[in-house]
Amino acid sequence: MSTRAPAIGIDFGTSNSAAAWVGNDGLAQALALEGSATAIPTAIFFNLEEHTTHFGREAIALYLAGVDGRLMRSLKSILGSSLMREPTEIGARQVSFEDIITLFLSELGTRARQQMGAAPGRVVLGRPIRFVDDDDARDAEAEASLRRAAENAGLGEVAFQYEPIAAAFDYERRVGRESLVLIVDIGGGTSDFTVVRLGPDRIARPDRADDVLATTGVHIGGTDYDQRLSLACAMPQLGLRHIGPQGREVPSRTFFDLATWHLINWLQTPKSIRQVQGLRSSYLDTRLHDRLMHVLEERQGHRIASEVEAAKIRSSVGGDAVAIDLSCAEPGLHAELSAADLARHLAAPLEGVVACALDCVRRAGIGAGALDAIYLTGGSSALRPFQQALRAAFPGVALVEGDLFGGVAAGLAYTAANATRRPAAQLA
Repeated sequence: MSTRAPAIGIDFGTSNSAAAWVGNDGLAQALALEGSATAIPTAIFFNLEEHTTHFGREAIALYLAGVDGRLMRSLKSILGSSLMREPTEIGARQVSFEDIITLFLSELGTRARQQMGAAPGRVVLGRPIRFVDDDDARDAEAEASLRRAAENAGLGEVAFQYEPIAAAFDYERRVGRESLVLIVDIGGGTSDFTVVRLGPDRIARPDRADDVLATTGVHIGGTDYDQRLSLACAMPQLGLRHIGPQGREVPSRTFFDLATWHLINWLQTPKSIRQVQGLRSSYLDTRLHDRLMHVLEERQGHRIASEVEAAKIRSSVGGDAVAIDLSCAEPGLHAELSAADLARHLAAPLEGVVACALDCVRRAGIGAGALDAIYLTGGSSALRPFQQALRAAFPGVALVEGDLFGGVAAGLAYTAANATRRPAAQLA
């Protein structure tokens, strides 16, 4: 491998992805992956009208504009699942999910090369503490699938680093004294935690293993919050929990799939649509069934998911009641989401996430009061109910918001640049 080949870090995320490399000044530089934007939605659209492939915001825009094709999001959620071993239909072709991830990573590599002037010779990919909870074999299988995808994408030598540890290495550049920090990385699919010692005198150490006191992770993230909000607010407008003429609820499987980003496409097959059409006799109010059929036949599932996600963010930022636009199901239709509703619907998963954070501190062998700071990264770490729950669990500890979408990529770039004598994965 040429010594001139640059090393890069790639944060392949459930909702968004980012990449960075270390410049001549020794500082990580985010790579613009879509126009001037350094974060790109992890989305692929296969345009069946023009037989072209599109990525990121462009992919989502074409889908929402009604172009005939297949949109795929939350690809990372499939790693470690049985779906990875099943082909999926893209037009008339059968394509594996691993090949689709390869395609996305290859595009990231191409866009990075255009800015760096050379193809990467080494890549450090971020990985969650757990791809799959409580199943070591499937967790290892998930990493192996991602490794093969990166290698097949031509990204050079491939290594891994835990995402919260990468975020710690980025935050360390802004720490003025030695500190004991809980790194909190809340992504689209997972929530990861690390207790680590950071400081300006530790940055240059080649081996940081002793500085990492504990790591924990749980398979709960932003897409799980979206699912719960969709089931609570949007799906009842299509028939979820509707009592039919026989006194029974409409079967709920369709609504759960429609509320889950990476399962929406499976409802758009002719077989699935016929099965949902057969549910009409389960409805007392057939207008609800009409809405559901319209969403499936017009492929509006991702639009509803996007509207729920956008409402979640607006409610969290503004603290006010917001409307979830469901006009794609029926003109003028909407659902309400208040700040109180947001906190109530997310209480159960947030409890699990905060419990994982407390467990990380316990495993580190310290009390919560010994922390100098809690460093937040990942888009979902900005949610107001989450930060409120975290403050309640760690009273008096300062919360520091980092680069929500670029911090992990920057830390991965530092890991890649320093990994000259041994694989970066061993640095964890």
